[in-house]
Amino acid sequence: MTDTTRANKRIGLVLSAVPGYSETFFTNKISGLQAHGFEVQLFVTDQSGVIPDVLDCRVQTAPFFKGSAFRVLCTSSWVLLKTILCQPVRSFRHFQLDRSVGFSFSASVKRLIKNAFLLEESLDWLHFGFGMLAVGREHVATAIQARMAVSFRGFDLYLSPLKHPNCYDLLFTKNVQYHVLSEEMKGDLQANGVLESAITVITPAIDVTFFNSKPNTTELEGNSKVQLITVARLHWKKGLEYTLEALAVLRQAGVDFHYSIIGTGEERERLVFAAHQLGIIDAVTFMGQLPPEAVREQLAKSDIYLQYSIQEGFCNAVLEAQAMGLLCVVSDAEGLQENVLHQETGWVVAKRQPQLLAKQLVEVIQLSADDKEATSIRAIRRIRDDFNLKKQQAAFLAFYNT
Repeated sequence: MTDTTRANKRIGLVLSAVPGYSETFFTNKISGLQAHGFEVQLFVTDQSGVIPDVLDCRVQTAPFFKGSAFRVLCTSSWVLLKTILCQPVRSFRHFQLDRSVGFSFSASVKRLIKNAFLLEESLDWLHFGFGMLAVGREHVATAIQARMAVSFRGFDLYLSPLKHPNCYDLLFTKNVQYHVLSEEMKGDLQANGVLESAITVITPAIDVTFFNSKPNTTELEGNSKVQLITVARLHWKKGLEYTLEALAVLRQAGVDFHYSIIGTGEERERLVFAAHQLGIIDAVTFMGQLPPEAVREQLAKSDIYLQYSIQEGFCNAVLEAQAMGLLCVVSDAEGLQENVLHQETGWVVAKRQPQLLAKQLVEVIQLSADDKEATSIRAIRRIRDDFNLKKQQAAFLAFYNT
């Protein structure tokens, strides 16, 4: 039965595109809110995506401001005229708010044009799915008289300010409720002047009925091939080159292994060449993108999961691996230290130190079967208890009902 105090609330979720292959955290969140009576409206800036069949929500796309200068001028003029005629009060309010914080007349007009597609709906909450999506849109929620929320997921908090210095200065002065994935991210937001009361930690969650396995009790003896696996986008922040360097050390130590990498990305060619130069290309398979069922099948065949990222907000793939009973070795990047509890549910190694990673892997391989099983059981129990979708959905319901 739907809780009537929650029903009919309208949430606008702003994303760059409709949730894709690796963004189950968005589809799970949306489905959970809809199941509890919320109406979810998606706002996206990329028109190329296709709404997943599992979601039943409207999608509003931003106007296309690309092409010739004449085409951009025509599109911009039409958007400006339309928003002024159709949403005169909201448009004027947005313009005045921008002017009040020092934006020039022309800059305020440009920001109004950029945000016009967000001014059309009446919402209770306007939630930006990543921090950078709120930059340039700091006054939209107030203009439509909705509450504003912003999620920080890792790279947007740690990497985006390096590319765009001071990008969050205006945002951090606004009345915003922030969602972050870990306690460390919460502390870093507070260091930027955000009040603790404005920050809510809601960790990622997974379908523990789908990723479900008995503990892996493989002996992993020196004369048996150790099956290692990583599920990650082939991006520099995932630290895969450091992982390959550690595995080269592992081979020199006489450990027989095979390493599977599931995922695609711009770094594939570089990583293949790195594996070749390190002399381990025969022991590494780049499997590309796989559907969830195939990912689960590969996890079930594996012994140790590696996530030696340079930067990581939290990482659902590590949760899935733990739920499957794999022994997990991760870096100390941001949320990974809260995802895996060192020497309790897995092992945490300082990032960018492949020698240390190799040493830790040898120690894990040499553990007794009883110790491996105990670690797997602790990890499985913790994931099932603390990182299930039901618990996450309850946390988001509380977030939107504050």
